[in-house]
This record gives sequence, C-alpha cells and structure tokens, in this order.
Amino acid sequence: MAPVTTAPTPDDTDAAEHPDDGAPVPTSVATEADVAPGFDPVDVSVPDVDATPPAESTEQRLLRDLLGERALRLGLTAQDRLWGWLGPLLVTVLAAALRLWDLGRPHTLVFDETYYVKQGYTLLQVGYDAAWPDEPNASFEAGNRDIFLDSADYVVHPPVGKWMIALGLRLGGPDNTWAWRLATAVVGILAVWIVARVGRRLFSSTLAGVVAAGIFAIDGVGIVHARTGLLDSFVMFWALVGFAFVVLDRFDSRRRLARRAAELIDAGKDLGRWGPALGIRWYRLAAAVALGLSIGTKWSGAYFLAVLCVIVVLWDASARRTVGVTGWANGTLWKDAVPAAVTMVPLAGLTYLASWTGWFLNQGSYKRTWAADHPGEGIQWLPDSLRSFVEYHVQMWDFHTGLTTPHTYQSNPWGWLLQLRPTSFYYRSVDRGGELPDGLGTCAYEKCSVAITSLGNPLVWWLGTAALVLAVVRVVWRKDWRGVAVLSGVVAGWMPWLLYSHRTIFTFYTIAFAPWVYLALGYAVVLALEHTEGDRRRRRVVRNVLLGVGAAIVLVSVFFYPIWTAKVVPFEFWQWHMWLKSWI
Repeated sequence: MAPVTTAPTPDDTDAAEHPDDGAPVPTSVATEADVAPGFDPVDVSVPDVDATPPAESTEQRLLRDLLGERALRLGLTAQDRLWGWLGPLLVTVLAAALRLWDLGRPHTLVFDETYYVKQGYTLLQVGYDAAWPDEPNASFEAGNRDIFLDSADYVVHPPVGKWMIALGLRLGGPDNTWAWRLATAVVGILAVWIVARVGRRLFSSTLAGVVAAGIFAIDGVGIVHARTGLLDSFVMFWALVGFAFVVLDRFDSRRRLARRAAELIDAGKDLGRWGPALGIRWYRLAAAVALGLSIGTKWSGAYFLAVLCVIVVLWDASARRTVGVTGWANGTLWKDAVPAAVTMVPLAGLTYLASWTGWFLNQGSYKRTWAADHPGEGIQWLPDSLRSFVEYHVQMWDFHTGLTTPHTYQSNPWGWLLQLRPTSFYYRSVDRGGELPDGLGTCAYEKCSVAITSLGNPLVWWLGTAALVLAVVRVVWRKDWRGVAVLSGVVAGWMPWLLYSHRTIFTFYTIAFAPWVYLALGYAVVLALEHTEGDRRRRRVVRNVLLGVGAAIVLVSVFFYPIWTAKVVPFEFWQWHMWLKSWI
C-alpha cells in the first residue's frame, strides 16, 4: 500500500463526525442581539478575511476530519472558557436549592424508603441487611431504630445504593430525616453539573449543555428522586458518569489517532492495514468502574454497559475509516473492540463483585453459609463463598423475572416517556383545622392535600419525546453521532423494560434515563440554531420560540413544584394538577 499523503474525503458514514453533515461551516453568525455574550450556541467565530491563514499541519487536518470545526473551537476564547464553567455552576446551584430546601419534609419514610433507608441503617450497624420485625416504621421514625433482628433480610438489589444512603446517614445522623435523603440529593445535584458539562462537549455549545442541565434542574422526575431515598437515582448517576467518560474517551482517542496517524504520514510511512494502536484507554477504564457501580445498585445498570460498549466500538470504526485506514473494520475489531471487551466488561464485573464485600465478610449475611448447609448442591467446583453467592443471585433473578403482584401505580413502559401513569410516592389530606401527620402542620383551607408525585414536567417529557424522535431521524438520515449519543441512554434505560411489560414496574424508573431526555432537548435546540446560522431573521424567530418554550417550562415547573415536594395546598389546587385521569 502506498503511503497516505492526503486526508480522505469523508463519505456519508464519516459525515456523522461533523455536526454540519459534511457541509462547510458558515462564516456568518448571530449578532450580540441574537445571543447572550459568552453563549454563542455553536461556537463559531468570524474569521479575519484579510489575514493569511497559517499552513495547516497534517495533525490539524485529521483533527478537523475526526472532531469537526466546532469541537476544535470549543474553549479557545477566555469568555467561552468562563461560561463553560460558570453556566453549569449556575444551573447546579439552582438544582441544589430546589433539592435541598426542606429536604426532611415529610418526617416519615416515603414510599420505598421503607426498604432502602432501613437497609442502609443496618448496613451501618452490622455490615449486612438485617431483618426487621413487623410494622417497624413508626418506631424507626420515632428514633427507636435498634429494633432490627439478628437474622439477615432477603433483599433483591445489590448493595451500592444502600451503602450510599448509609453514607448520608453517617454524615447527617439517622435522627434527621433529611439525612435519609442526603445521598440522593447530592447525586441529583452532581448529575445536573455532569449533564451541563457533557452536553457542552457533545454539542460543542455551552448554551445547549446549560439548557439541558437547566431543564434537569427544574424537572419533577429529577427533583422528586433527589428528595427521596430510593435506589434509582444512583443507577442514573453512575450510568451518567460512565457515559461522560465514554464521551471523553471519544475525543481523547481521536486526538491520539490524529497524532499517531500524522506522525506516520509526515514520515512518509504507511498507516498500516489496521492503523495505529491507541494505547491504554483510561477513560474507558473509568467508565467501566462507574458502570459496575450502576450495576451494583440495580441490575438494570447492565444495559447501560452493553449499549455503551457497542457505541465506543462504532465510534472507533468510524474514526479509523475517516483517517484512511484500509482495513478499518478488522483494525477496529482487533485494536479496539477486543481490548474494550477484555477490559471494560471484566472491570465492570470486578467492580460489581467488590461492591458485595460486606456480604462476603459477614457470616450473618443472607445465604452467606448456604453452600456449607447444602454441600451437594450448586456449582461444585466453586469455593463455598462463591457458590453461596451464585445461589443468592439465582434467587434474586427468580424474584425479578417473576414479580407480577398487582400494584395501584404500576405502569406499562410504553407510556413512560409521556408520563401517562406517574407514581404517587406520598399523599395525605385533611379538612380545615385538622392536624396533618408527619410534621406537616395544620390545614388552613376548606380541605388540604399534601402530595409527592413522581411526575415529570409534562411539557418537558412531551417535548422530550418529540426531540427523541428527531434524534432518531437525524441518526437514520444524517448519521449524526450526537444523535447516537443522545439515544444511547434511552435505549439502555427504557427499551429493555418493553420486554418486561408483564412485570410489576413503574414510571418512576424513568429517572435512570432522564438525563438523556434532557440532552435530547438540548440537541433539538442546537440543531435549530445550527440551521439558522447566517440568517438573522430566522435566527431571531428561533430565539423567540425557544425563549417562549423555555418560559412555559419554567412556569409549569413552578406550578407543579408544591406537589413534588409535599407542600400543604388546597385540595382544589391539587386537583388542578391532575390533567389526566391516569394521574390520580
């Protein structure tokens, strides 16, 4: 093969690497009247037409092909770098205010906190999930918590999320109801920050990242879960951390590929049949650990590992093809896919196994001594501890696949994106003058209601569903890699549940993939802005529409906030929020 001396012309597949679909980047941009300073949505600067552009190096040319003009311009100016940190910080502060204010309200175990908060407490006390006597909640809430039994409890979820709840109890003290929810509040706040930063990187736009994170900050799905001690926030958080590392790996690996390919080209050498190796992919290893922690919270985290492993390989294949590697398919297989498989999957598995350390160390753990008690059963060649571990997991699997007990708020996953059947976490009502339970005060209206309803802002989720459809169209029509990234979390967090529609499952599981719904909205925003570049009139129309929609979303969130956070409201006010009969 002759040495490669010029960059190949990207074909339709490689156009996915360019936000402009392979078209030249327009040189005209919106004026300061169109966008706020520091928030240029597509980070396009007007070149100096009188200046002679410097000669472009081979590496710079390859980077342009691999990453796109906008990605290379991201963060070049001091103003952009400032807003790249200040914008995410502002929406994170907003998220913190909405999640931390009066976090201890109500002063009672809410919904499935009855399981996870008490399990977190026993992990702190004895190192494993201890069983509780019948009807223990009143005593636990009153401060008489050391009534758990000497025997182990049968729990059906791995321990990572419960250990994180336990950390919140340790920091805040179990006497404080806000400490029961401290860990979920913290990860809910950090997740907003991550969405802002990863959205900025994905879309090469600070504005798009901040928009996505701002919606996250004020949406009911994020707020309710951050203020309730359940496990699903931790599934979301660690999956999102893994996703962020995968995105960072995409940019880092392409810079490595450009550098190593340029060295070969400039030396007059061949790229080789498979292209250069890229060395240790540290971001991938970090992603594997994070995804292992997601699986260590709930098994549904495994779908995120599977989907993201596929995506990184597809991105690697596209990168090798773009730089001109002739055997890019085999090169991707042997230099990228196989190393990813033998590092990410085992590392995630080891992380999951390590999360059970407390179970292995405590002989009192549930089924810990099963192998010794059943010497002729199970997988005989395994050590007793692992034989017991496997038997426990078989029992957990049987529970999850066979759970069909009817529940008032169970819902079909086909309706989750549209929030057709939200989950009521808490509801109390009383007539005028009556004392509300759980430290909520006295009713001052004709009739009072107090609710915690795991319901997303309807405008966010209805528009978000449309944005996801748009992302599908862009992936099919334009092969836009950003659409693939946006859809990845929804494919991993929602689609697998369609196979389990017969099970008892709930809409509140949407928190696991909610960040990708918000990113889809940010994606729609940046597409609208990209397609009006150079047209001041159309840009102004788009800007006004976006401002109007944004204002409407904010107003709807303000309207729903009381029924997300257990505020005492008139019964009629609560009724005004029940837009659909299925919400009651």
